[in-house]
Parts: sequence; structure tokens; C-alpha cells
Amino acid sequence: MLYINGEWTPSVSNKSFTIYNPATKEKVGEMAYGNKEDTEMAISSAEQAFKTWKRKTAGEKSAFLKTFADQLRVRAEDIARTITLEMGKPLRESIGEVNLAISYVDWYAEEAKRIYGDTIPASSIDKRIFVFQEPVGVVAAITPWNFPAAMITRKIAPALAAGCAVVVKPASATPLTAKLIFEALDAAGLPKGVANLVTGPSQEIASTFNESFAVRKLTFTGSTEVGIELMRGAADTVKKVAMELGGHAPYIVFEDADLETAVDGAIASKFRNAGQTCVCTNRIYVHQSIADEFGQLFAKKVRKLAIGNGLDENTDIGPLINRESLSKISSQINDAINLGGKVIAGGKEVKFEQMEGCFFEPTIINYATDEMNIAKEETFGPIAPIFTFQSEAEVVERANHFQYGLAAYCYTNDFSRAIRMMENLEYGIVGINDEMPTTAQAPFGGVKASGVGREGGKYGLQEYLVEKYVSMKIKQN
Repeated sequence: MLYINGEWTPSVSNKSFTIYNPATKEKVGEMAYGNKEDTEMAISSAEQAFKTWKRKTAGEKSAFLKTFADQLRVRAEDIARTITLEMGKPLRESIGEVNLAISYVDWYAEEAKRIYGDTIPASSIDKRIFVFQEPVGVVAAITPWNFPAAMITRKIAPALAAGCAVVVKPASATPLTAKLIFEALDAAGLPKGVANLVTGPSQEIASTFNESFAVRKLTFTGSTEVGIELMRGAADTVKKVAMELGGHAPYIVFEDADLETAVDGAIASKFRNAGQTCVCTNRIYVHQSIADEFGQLFAKKVRKLAIGNGLDENTDIGPLINRESLSKISSQINDAINLGGKVIAGGKEVKFEQMEGCFFEPTIINYATDEMNIAKEETFGPIAPIFTFQSEAEVVERANHFQYGLAAYCYTNDFSRAIRMMENLEYGIVGINDEMPTTAQAPFGGVKASGVGREGGKYGLQEYLVEKYVSMKIKQN
């Protein structure tokens, strides 16, 4: 079912599509197969609802978001289980994602009360200058499959807090999570049309978003290639855009770092969600003086990670989302081996008698070089290549990828070096001795081809606002 104008409704075509568990290939559920006409109805509903929602007081919007957060808490267990069923991540990771999703709603419930304007000194005594912050209008949000709950609330919570109306298009692989989130919105008393859910073919729905002058902002999380195409399309109607795109995160370990901490951080960053995150470690740079020791400890711990169905409480590594992902990482491994790399842990597909999904061992490649494809291409899978370096200047130059600039990590106990690294790494997010910097109150986003705009904190709220400048001439006594 689609959620349009406050009602659950089948698609105009009456068609639906099936969602499968990537671990077992069993059917999980069905969703309506929406099309251009459905999307246009959702946009129209949002356009009408925006006229009244934007006039709600800060307190009213805040109160609604608090109720929405409470309704998500009631459904937290079901949402987490649905995430695992739809996209495969271990259940404990899904629970963590749901908690993150709720934290965004909690944060923006308070941030809704902190939208301020300005008064500016005028150039003449008979004028007064004001700047107001107003909601941008109808927002179209396209969300990814790897974080199907958190990426929705990270977009709709600030949009609603700002006074915008929203149409959400979730990834086709994970629409059931979106459905549960909209059930929570509905139960919280969402006014009709303020938020709408359309599922179906990505290209048709996205094109409809871009063609509509009613949609004033497009926010997207996904690949750089798709993001570029969406930005091109959005230019025709001069939309405000926010794009959180691909990443190729370096993970730098200096000789003075705490080795155990750095290894544990690398495992948490690289192998979370089977390496299928945009901010996960892609390239590990280790100072040559500790490279052997790091590699041995890293491999020892990685070999202990359990692979399996995400619903199994013992599972550390779930399935890949599809066979295309498996083919890509296999290709990167073969290329690395041909260019002198050595697999010191993992390296093979894993097959289970009772499960038909795509599983791959968490893999470490030693002696990685900059000529390998894995050094140039984003890896959405459980492969960790280890590169060595000799100096700070060298590793900074190699870590600053020519294309990507989303997240970077650095491990060092030298305070001055830490300052230099956070200043010299060309990334939107830098974790110093911190492998998981994402939090609701901080800005999330990249530079270069990793995107434009920010989500999270006061910065994420600003993305849904536009400034209105008013110059007023008054009579003097």
C-alpha cells in the first residue's frame, strides 16, 4: 500500500512487487508498485498540506515530533526485525539503527523550537531590515536500502520541524521498514498530506519529482552516479538539492596509536553491515613500522567473526544485498591478487545448505598498492586492504582521494598530529580515534563527489529553510 494524503491506498495500476530476504531468498512481503500518477497525487497532497503545516507554531511541530518518536519506540522491535529481514544486517545492528533513527526525531523535536531570524542595521534611519527563515516547501526524499530507517527519519524529521511537507521514496529492496515508519507517523496524528510514501520504480518516481515545480527540494542518499543524474534533472526546475553520495574512506594508523584500539575500530568500521555503508573504512593505511603487527592482530580477530543470517544472535556478518555486490568484490580481490596483494583472512564466498543468499567471508588483503582497483573504487562489501606508508605528508596525499570526500579516520596519540590530520584530510567527516562519529546532533555529509549539503544537527535543519529578506521603510516623527 502507498500512503497518500493520510490514507493507505493501492497503486493506480493495482500492481505490487515482492520483497525478499537477502539471506534466505524467502518472501518477506509485498508493496504497491506506484507510478508517475501516484507520485503526482502524493506531490499534490503535500503541496496542499504545506499551506497549513508551515503555519503551525514551533511548539505544535515539536509536540508532533515527540509523539512520532514515542510511536517509533512502541514499534522499535518490529522495525529492527523488519530491517534485518529486508536487507540482512545482524539484528543487533538493526536495533542500533532504530535507536539512531529515533534520536533524529528526538533531536528535531527540540530543534523545531530554535528557528531564528535576524534584524540587520539599515543604511538609513527610515528603514528597518529583517531576515526571516521560512520552510523551503514540498520536499522529495529518496532513501537507500542499507539504512532504511535512519535515512528516512534523518530527512523527514528536520523537514517537518522546518514546516515542510514531504514525499518519501524508499529503496525498492527495503520498503517495509518505510511502511512501519509511516504507520508510526499516522498513529502520531500526522495531518493529511504532510508526509506521503510512494514505492515503485526509482527512475519513474525520481523523474516525476524532478519535473514537478511543486517540489522545491530534492534530498537523496545513494551512489555518486545516480546523484549526479538527479542533480542534472533538478536543474530544470531549479530545486534546492542535498546529496549524500559515495565514499572511499581512508583509515590511517600511525606508529604511536594504540594498536588494539585501532584494530577493534577497523573491524567495527569496516565490517558493520558487511561493509555496505558509505562511511565504512575502504583503505587502511598503516605505518610501515607496525604494519606486520597490525596485520597479524587484525587477521586473528577477523577470522573469529561469524557469518550467517542476521536473525541469528551470534551473527557478526550478514549477507550481501545481491549477487552484483558479490561479483564486484570478487573482481576487486582477483585484481588485487594479480597485482601482488596477499589474502591473509577470508577471500571466499560462503554457501549454506539452508540459505540461498550471497555471503562472503570478511577479507583482509595485505600488500595493497595504489594501482589496485580497490584503491580507486568504492567497495560496498567486507574487504579490507592494508597499505603501508612512511610519513605523515605521504599518507595525507594518498588518503585524499581525487573524487571522494565523505569520511576519514585517523588513529594517533600525538595531539599535534591529530590537529594537523583533521585540518589536512579533505573529508566532510573526520574521526580521530573514533570509528563511529555519526550522531544526530552533528552534521553528516561530504565534499567533492561525495555530495552537497548536510544532515544532522542545526545544519540539517537549515537545509530545509530559505531566507526571506524584508526591507521596510517607515515614517519618522
